[in-house]
Amino acid sequence: MFKALVVLLFISHIFSAYAYDRVSGKLFASRSEVYGQNGMAATSHPLATQTAIDVLKKGGTAVDAAIAANAMLGLVEPTGAGIGGDLFAIVWDAKEKKLHGLNASGRSPQSLTLTELTKRGLTKIPSFGPLPVSVPGAVDGWYELHGKFGNLPMAELLTPSIHYAKNGFPVSEVVAHYWKLNAQRVGHYDGFADTYLIDGKVPKTGDIFKNPHLAATYEKLATGGRDAFYKGDIAARIAAHLKEQGGFLTKEDLASHTSEWVEPVSTNYRGYDIWELPPNGQGIAALQILNLLEGFDIRNMGFGSTEYIHTFIEAKKVAFADRAKFYADPAFNNLPVESLISKDYANERRALIDKKKAALSVNAGPVDGDTIYLTVADKDGNMVSLIQSNYRGMGSGMVPPELGFMLQNRGELFILDPSHYNTYAPGKRPFHTIIPAFVTQNGEPWMSFGVMGGATQPQMHAQILINMIDFDMNVQEAGDAPRVIHSGSSSPTGGMMISGGKVHIESQIPMQTKRELIDKGHKVEESIGVFGGYQAIRYDAERQVYIGASESRKDGYAAGY
Repeated sequence: MFKALVVLLFISHIFSAYAYDRVSGKLFASRSEVYGQNGMAATSHPLATQTAIDVLKKGGTAVDAAIAANAMLGLVEPTGAGIGGDLFAIVWDAKEKKLHGLNASGRSPQSLTLTELTKRGLTKIPSFGPLPVSVPGAVDGWYELHGKFGNLPMAELLTPSIHYAKNGFPVSEVVAHYWKLNAQRVGHYDGFADTYLIDGKVPKTGDIFKNPHLAATYEKLATGGRDAFYKGDIAARIAAHLKEQGGFLTKEDLASHTSEWVEPVSTNYRGYDIWELPPNGQGIAALQILNLLEGFDIRNMGFGSTEYIHTFIEAKKVAFADRAKFYADPAFNNLPVESLISKDYANERRALIDKKKAALSVNAGPVDGDTIYLTVADKDGNMVSLIQSNYRGMGSGMVPPELGFMLQNRGELFILDPSHYNTYAPGKRPFHTIIPAFVTQNGEPWMSFGVMGGATQPQMHAQILINMIDFDMNVQEAGDAPRVIHSGSSSPTGGMMISGGKVHIESQIPMQTKRELIDKGHKVEESIGVFGGYQAIRYDAERQVYIGASESRKDGYAAGY
């Protein structure tokens, strides 16, 4: 009897070990890291990752593969991407050992004025319909990237997406979930059913979906280039549909669109140079958060601790007060970017963080002045960090007939207060939420990464880096680790106050930590679906190896060869 009991306990111990211990990675990690010597791709959908790897194997550059993957995502993940939206990218050029930034966001209609919007009694631009539509910049972004860093013909990069658009693909699980939600919000608009439903029904997981209209559009781009989109039949159809729906975007708005090459901006966090793009995006908020947190001993606080989470949330509030006031189109404003991301400014603003209680509001500082993410690296050491979306899932609900895509609703993010930096104006780029990121160390690439998720992205950028730099997580663990997101409203006028807001917290954070945060004055709630989707490629310069990661919150994966 005693021997049987010993054997039973031993077996129980073995099964317990396999149930709770991992051979590699922390308990919350969904899998091990992915290694490759010649190339790496990490996207939110398997077909996009496969497409990118195929392009790399054919001799395509990292940018070639990223464009091909982005085109595929516009087909297989229309809930987060598409050529009706905008694009931003950071490219590491291995020959020059230099980062290049591309802002491929579109501008507001020239014929729509602030007077017209306020005359309609609007206090904000609607989320859906024709009014929030701005020029889609993604296609021009593809051709700008390809012209500077591409190798294979654009027609070859679009061929895989054309094939699957014509022949169909099985809808993946996470995409199916968001497809249903988008249909509930914008499914009543003209053109949605014809483009996005199967026999009048929303595609479910595993259903075979085809988009022949998008295939035809991609074929026009393959033969006619970017002008086929901005000056040809596609532009005419977009303009005609919006006019019919009561919109203002015209063929002239599309024909005059241009992207802009910009210099990425950076701060150093504990020996690592973190790079983001300057406004009209929100990337510098991540730099501001990291500058504030550098003054605290984050490592000794411990991951998931009450002290760390509280300090992080309070730093976010301080940075986002500035974000609410200053982040806008630099072509219309003299933005104090250099001051906002300086260490001196962070040292001043750090005093606003109370270690014992949550701030209910924070003033902006006294200075003048839904989405997909993917990353690819090639055999020559080039890397690209690319993010692209329509906003609010599929976008505005405006689906021009027989084109296969929906137009974005980024114009919603304009403010209708004429005194605000981000006030609406004709031909202006709205404040933007999507941000690619890059990290270098000692002048060499260290990591290309991004996290989709709207306004929460700067918080998640900072958390990923803190997980790796302060808490010694690997590139996969850093993305799978439970996250905390603070959401708070902002006043569009005056001092830019950020309310106390809510702390959205994933279930793996201990209940005791949640109770202690509530004791400090935070409004805490467990949430799902607000924590984004992360992809990353880290480069081991010593061994010349790429290390990829793609988290479990999305359908995709990282692959190398």
